[in-house]
Amino acid sequence: MSGFRREASDILHELDAMRAADAPTHGGRVLSYVYDSGLAELDELAAEAARRVQPVNGLDPTTFVSVAAMERGVVGFARRVLGGAPSADTADTADGAEPADGGDVVVGSVTSGGTESCLLAVKSARDAWRAARLGSPRVPRLVAPVTVHAAFHKAAHYFGLELDLVPVDPSTGTLAPAAIEERLGDDVALVVLSAPSYPFASLDPIADVAAITAARGIALHVDACIGGFALAFWPGALPAWDLSVPGVTSLSADLHKYGYAPKGASVLLTRGRDRQRHQYFATTGWPGYPVVNPTMTGSKPAGPLAAAWAIIEALGEPGFAELTAQAARATAALRATIDGIEGLRVVGSPTGPLLAVATDEDVPVASRVDPHHWADAARSAGWQLQLQPGLTQPDGTRLPHTTHLTVTPVTERVVSELTAALVVAADAVRGIPQIDGAVALAGLAEALPGFGGDGGGADGGLGALSSSDALGSLAAGLDSDTAAAILEAAGLLGGAGALPDQLAPVLALVEALPGPLTERLLVELLARVVEPPVAV
Repeated sequence: MSGFRREASDILHELDAMRAADAPTHGGRVLSYVYDSGLAELDELAAEAARRVQPVNGLDPTTFVSVAAMERGVVGFARRVLGGAPSADTADTADGAEPADGGDVVVGSVTSGGTESCLLAVKSARDAWRAARLGSPRVPRLVAPVTVHAAFHKAAHYFGLELDLVPVDPSTGTLAPAAIEERLGDDVALVVLSAPSYPFASLDPIADVAAITAARGIALHVDACIGGFALAFWPGALPAWDLSVPGVTSLSADLHKYGYAPKGASVLLTRGRDRQRHQYFATTGWPGYPVVNPTMTGSKPAGPLAAAWAIIEALGEPGFAELTAQAARATAALRATIDGIEGLRVVGSPTGPLLAVATDEDVPVASRVDPHHWADAARSAGWQLQLQPGLTQPDGTRLPHTTHLTVTPVTERVVSELTAALVVAADAVRGIPQIDGAVALAGLAEALPGFGGDGGGADGGLGALSSSDALGSLAAGLDSDTAAAILEAAGLLGGAGALPDQLAPVLALVEALPGPLTERLLVELLARVVEPPVAV
């Protein structure tokens, strides 16, 4: 078209150049964020399916009936493999038959991702709790283990619930059912458990807790966003964890993780139509068309839904089982390798295709391997592992800082190369101690004019290193320019948003700074990375 400002080939060439700076999304070298089936033809099918519905608006499935048809197919598959299919004594479990009274039927929606699924589960629980207690001035609580995904922190913040976090075993990341039971009361709108948790891959005791919550009439959501579509096909027996467990009222699982769909697609399943209807927003209170939304968005793309539907149709349950078996074999190989590395340990008894790796404190200091130094060494060899900071729990116990690995089917193809690299990386950093966060913090303060050892502490700035309260209070009134100066001094800002070569010092700083200040700085970092340059 003559009216185009630039040639399409030039634009796409520039896009390719930008993508070249990204972490590789295929090939198994990034062990977080991406879920590579290893099947190029599956990626092509997903891309073509999304392209065919590119102009479709998922806002109105009565106008774009393909949206309704595809969503029925995806939700039906998810319900079947995640324990929500009706019992065998109904007419036809495969095509969506339901109990005669309909009260226990599992219904669902496709959302834009795990966070939206979690938000909607919390909104439904809050609204159902309010409906049963009309006029109550109390603030409802959301009870969950410390390991629950951060999306539930967001949900509690957005929807006005008190987040009541329950400590887990620091050495294994596991949760005692009694620890949940003692927190329960009439003000609890929802209990959330994970299958498995992201930080440590621990499978929470879902059946035990479900028996407790069901007896009290309290809703229980299972967050299976990361692992649901893997655990559904995981080889070997697992403890009961899905909607087949009586008392589980809702469950979320991401299609763009172990459903191998492109971002973003997730499914939220809910037991009972009446409960699920609390998820919706509807209004006729304006002069436009009636607005009825089952999810947070109005207009939305149909592409991720179409891609997820196409992948499900192509793979079927046998295809998912084979891909999961590949991930399971690779996970076992990695676990065996890490178990054999002196100075490291796998945290707890992970379930599914995830691992968290910590320092083995049972060996002599000189033999220990810091997981963050280990991840940096692996990164220098072309393997990207995910560093996770330590955390002090509400009861004062400390969760270890770890390195996280997400294993996908394609990992099996590179597992020999990966395991060798992990061994070499451990050998390279064995005996190097964890970075002292206080030292990193002192270095940061010294690097900031007016905040270092020249009396800046008298002003209550970063020089007041001995006072975490002073550092915490700094976050409340921190302006953008000062936050940017702190980030620049820490080596995190400048140079087109590139991260430093070594991330262990960054994580040490994250652990040393008070949470509110860290969060304020990370907001500034992300905001600055996407800010267009200011014209001079």
